[in-house]
Amino acid sequence: MAAPDLLFGLRNNFYLGAYQAAINNSDVPNLSQDDSIERDCLVYRSYIALGSYQLVINEIDSSAATPLQAVKLLALYLSSPDNKETTISSLHEWLGDPAIGSNPILRLIAGIVFMHEQDYNEALKHTNAGGTIDLHALNVQIFLKMHRSDYAEKQLRIMQQIDEDHTLTQLANAWLNLAVGGSKIQEAYLIFQDFSEKYQMTSLILNGKAVCCMHMGNFDEAETFLLEALNKDAKDAETLANLVVCSLHLGKPSSRYLSQLKLSNPDHMLVKRTSAAEESFDRAVQMIA
Repeated sequence: MAAPDLLFGLRNNFYLGAYQAAINNSDVPNLSQDDSIERDCLVYRSYIALGSYQLVINEIDSSAATPLQAVKLLALYLSSPDNKETTISSLHEWLGDPAIGSNPILRLIAGIVFMHEQDYNEALKHTNAGGTIDLHALNVQIFLKMHRSDYAEKQLRIMQQIDEDHTLTQLANAWLNLAVGGSKIQEAYLIFQDFSEKYQMTSLILNGKAVCCMHMGNFDEAETFLLEALNKDAKDAETLANLVVCSLHLGKPSSRYLSQLKLSNPDHMLVKRTSAAEESFDRAVQMIA
């Protein structure tokens, strides 16, 4: 008999974006030292997802285990643009240290940071060896950002061999289906629908269903899911970005959602693209004037 997975619920909450639930239900008894470190990493990563960077920076001290130090680096990186250079320099230093460089959480955090930097080749340098289902799931995301769904599919196959029913395997399958499009959109929708029946509804699940609906041309239904997601988290970047797109398709005003997105997430791709388009338009007007 395999030992019960004491962290299953906590991990699941984190993967599906139920970050507050992950934090609230993190008091799991009888954990081994390794499990305790994994639990603390998940809790602190949940705080990071909720934007509580300073709490993580304050609570993880220099005597903490390597995985926790790595999570602290992620909080430092995200907390301020001024920290980015020193954080990346620390990451390179740690990754080059033979004693800790191969730590899976350190490699995962490196992958996340370099993905944020849009330096996908550097990210893959540290994640591509895999070793954990989290690393394979991150590889799927990186390959999809590189528009290499063929490589993403290979990673998904590995995940399915490790654990076909794992939440991350199902999520990766849905991401790939959305990227491939066509008849695969319906399959992606069914995965998110299955999550919404099994687990508490989160912004991540609602956005997943909404994006599927938009791909299928059901913008009214998509808007319903997105407004429900907005009620859960008014600052969620993906919800706001998807509402901008959905509103445009429905012929409704979208400027309020875009303004909220600019305030809460000025580095979001949609904000950058909109700003670039506005600047091009202004230049064109000046040339004509």
